Amino acid sequence: MPEGTSEIDDVAGRDAVLHAVSSAVLAVTRHLSVREVLQVIVRSAACLLDARYAALGVPDDQGAFAEFVAEGISDAQWEAIGPTPRQHGMLGAMLREGAPVRLPDIRRDSRFEWWPRAHPVLKDFLGVPIRDGDQVLGIVFLSNKRTPGGFTEADQELLTMFAAHAAIAITNARLYERSRELTVVEERTRVARELHDAVSQKLFSLRLTAGAAASLMRSDPERAAAEIERVERLAGEALAELRAVIVELRPADLDRHGLVETLRKHADTLDRLHPASVTFAFDGPPPGDLPPSTEVAVLRVAQEAIHNALRHAEPTVIAVTLRHDPRRLVLEVADDGCGFDEAGVHGLGLPSMTDRAETAGGSLTVVSKPGRGTTIRLEVPL
Repeated sequence: MPEGTSEIDDVAGRDAVLHAVSSAVLAVTRHLSVREVLQVIVRSAACLLDARYAALGVPDDQGAFAEFVAEGISDAQWEAIGPTPRQHGMLGAMLREGAPVRLPDIRRDSRFEWWPRAHPVLKDFLGVPIRDGDQVLGIVFLSNKRTPGGFTEADQELLTMFAAHAAIAITNARLYERSRELTVVEERTRVARELHDAVSQKLFSLRLTAGAAASLMRSDPERAAAEIERVERLAGEALAELRAVIVELRPADLDRHGLVETLRKHADTLDRLHPASVTFAFDGPPPGDLPPSTEVAVLRVAQEAIHNALRHAEPTVIAVTLRHDPRRLVLEVADDGCGFDEAGVHGLGLPSMTDRAETAGGSLTVVSKPGRGTTIRLEVPL
């Protein structure tokens, strides 16, 4: 063997391993939903170590699993297997001990107890805790390595390295979801206060005035007419107050950047976070001063349509297009995903998108076929 060949091979091997870990970590950190992060961790770990089966359990406060996701098992198998594992067997032992476990055959270990009849037969086994300091965020399990010989000490080190990065991704996803929850709660509280202070008082006065007008209709028609005029004025004021509250709900980015740039930034962000390519194109003169309700409706429909495609359609490309001419504003969100049967689907955010379109005085159309992608089109007359 030429001098230095072994060292070169070692360097090349380490580079390949680091590249594989880097690719797996990037796949995980593209996602912000905790559930999606867990699923990608499992999928990436299985791919990284060439395992047929992989799973990840997240502990709860009672020493069992709050969540459990797996790779290599079909939905039908899951249904036949039954409930999520609790505290028994090797998985329960790892929850209690919180230490890595590597076995040539899990069935021969004293901690192994049993598995359901429909459970696939597992042999070689590798389990590593996902830690954030002293806290165990989860445990990732691999079994049945496709390469002969089972899992090695190097495999255990590699999975431990990946688990350290996975811990960061899980923590970030949890923080993101909590921040969103807090933002929603704060916004609901503020809107409730605004509605109470501004609108409900007007509506209370409106009800009293309408009652007074009704009682005066026969005894004093002139005073009744004056009260009805007051009802009309109060109704107009209440409507104006309500519209003001709704306008305040518009995202701050619309005020800072306008509709076109906000859509572009949103698409660019999602393009970086997800494997699918998310693009944005604008055609036409700058929209100028659009009604606030129109801007909010277009942005929210675009966000909902992109979210649905990423979550349900498994697309490779999502193309967002905004076209503007003096008569209308047209938004299209088209993906090349799995599509669906329009007649049989009533969810996927379609009712809320339709409501937003109607609120802006526009219309929403959906074109989709199984296996041929989906196009959401919002048209708003100007």
